[in-house]
Amino acid sequence: MSQIKIYGLKTHLKPKREHLSEVLHACVVEAFVYPRNKRAHRFFYLDKNDFFYPEGRSSQYTIIEISLFEGRSIESKKHLYRLVFERFEKELGISPNDIEITLTETPLHHWGIRGKPADELVLDYKVDI
Repeated sequence: MSQIKIYGLKTHLKPKREHLSEVLHACVVEAFVYPRNKRAHRFFYLDKNDFFYPEGRSSQYTIIEISLFEGRSIESKKHLYRLVFERFEKELGISPNDIEITLTETPLHHWGIRGKPADELVLDYKVDI
């Protein structure tokens, strides 16, 4: 399971949200061997006055925060980063310099899903990849 938050300037992010969501989800599916039907993306549109970002970044600066079950290998996480950097640049025109990704892993018992603690669910995918 994962929940993904995407932050960026409203003028940049809103027109690209559907395409960005498709590209990002394809990266997660490939890197984490994740089911295609498990997409949970939330977009946070910020006004220029509400979004201060590091020097050297452009107005396309995008922050991606992914909360997920623990268990993925370091290599699968690095594979995700590489895919996002490559595909965002190629398909969305967003430079790798303008992308920051944070993964936050928690044990399954820290999630409540479909009326149960996640460690009591039968998942249709593996998290230990």
